[in-house]
Amino acid sequence: MSSRQRLGRWGEAMAARHLEAKGYEIVIRNWRCSQGEIDLVARAGQVWVFVEVKTRRGQEMGTPEEGVTAAKARKLLALAQAYVAAYELDVDWRIDLVAVELDKKGRFIRCEHLEDVVLGW
Repeated sequence: MSSRQRLGRWGEAMAARHLEAKGYEIVIRNWRCSQGEIDLVARAGQVWVFVEVKTRRGQEMGTPEEGVTAAKARKLLALAQAYVAAYELDVDWRIDLVAVELDKKGRFIRCEHLEDVVLGW
């Protein structure tokens, strides 16, 4: 596993702990289909939440929030729809982002949960 992959997995674990502390139930991690992968599938009460986790060390690649481009938002929407169809769910759902940020030396800066990140795309 590359250092980039290890950083991503660490960020996903941090995001899962953050969401669980807020009362979310993590249903599955790294759900894959032919269209790609959803980092975390969670539930907040009756609402299903598809979570993109963006982890950054330093800001050379921009902030985690800047990683959700219009193209990424379209892909996340397609993935969420694929999950709902695969499990024949008739539920309310949304797509959230958890931004995890470290400084250049790898020291933790923040873990922030943003709801409904694909609204308006």
